Amino acid sequence: MTSDIISKIFDSSAGASQDALILEIFRYQAAENEVYKRFVEALGLQPSAVQRVNDIPFLPVQLFKSHTIVSGDFIPEVTFSSSGTTGMEHSFHHVRYKEIYEQSYRRGFEYFYGNPEDYVILALLPSYQERNGSSLIYMVDDLINLSANADSGYFLYNHDDLYALLQRLQEKQKKVLLIGVTYALLDFTERYQLNFPNLIVMETGGMKGKRKEMIREELHQQLCKGFGVQQIHSEYGMTELLSQAYSQGNGTFACPPWMRVLIREVNDPLSLVKGDRIGGINIIDMANLHSCSFIATQDLGKIKSDGSFEVSGRFDNSDIRGCNLLVQ
Repeated sequence: MTSDIISKIFDSSAGASQDALILEIFRYQAAENEVYKRFVEALGLQPSAVQRVNDIPFLPVQLFKSHTIVSGDFIPEVTFSSSGTTGMEHSFHHVRYKEIYEQSYRRGFEYFYGNPEDYVILALLPSYQERNGSSLIYMVDDLINLSANADSGYFLYNHDDLYALLQRLQEKQKKVLLIGVTYALLDFTERYQLNFPNLIVMETGGMKGKRKEMIREELHQQLCKGFGVQQIHSEYGMTELLSQAYSQGNGTFACPPWMRVLIREVNDPLSLVKGDRIGGINIIDMANLHSCSFIATQDLGKIKSDGSFEVSGRFDNSDIRGCNLLVQ
């Protein structure tokens, strides 16, 4: 597929034309992605017979741990790997063109937050900084550079310095975004308390085995109190994707125009949930053109009437039904 389709992806908007583009990407990947092709064949589907977006099959995300998920034959410009505790299998995402990922997260950030140059961007991401291959660090590195602000940067475990800088930036009435892995933000609020109402606090990545998991309401209440803000923002992304959804409060996520969420039945993964019931989160990421744009995640959630979605948890079992179609 040519660069022509890349511009179509990022210029697309909801409607019949976008559905046609999604179906075009599906047929391309069903032909050129060997793993996805075998998955579709194992389901007994003919790609040409799939006429609706809702009938597209979604590849279980765990297959990124055991298979090379690429569309076409290429040498990747970068390979991202998932985080995990010692002994866990890692997912690998082979990215043909870094430029597509950069275009996706830059446009996504601007779509929800505006120009990075308007912000001081601070990052508290110790578990990501301490390993190689993080797509999140790649994105944050670039956003920090784009902010072109001398105060933007990373904080590993130097919470004293972060606290002092946040106080100084508040006094200067700067526009500040602090993105942090959840457990590190909690660690910070246990030592310090701020009253910084205009600060954007964005949590990502969960506890990473460092702390006990918490329900979202309890977690956000604690972070709101610690930073003195009304809402906690969140970033929803993963190694296997090239796009991110964002929540600007209340745990409700919205997607950029080239990303879409569908909800599948828990006990029938090839069927979609009707209404606002909870089910498995399926993601269409059109930017993921050279990998797989149709991913069945291990997350549970539901869609709201306006197309936004909530994440309510994860599947208890480690393997989503359907993975055994490709186990060898």
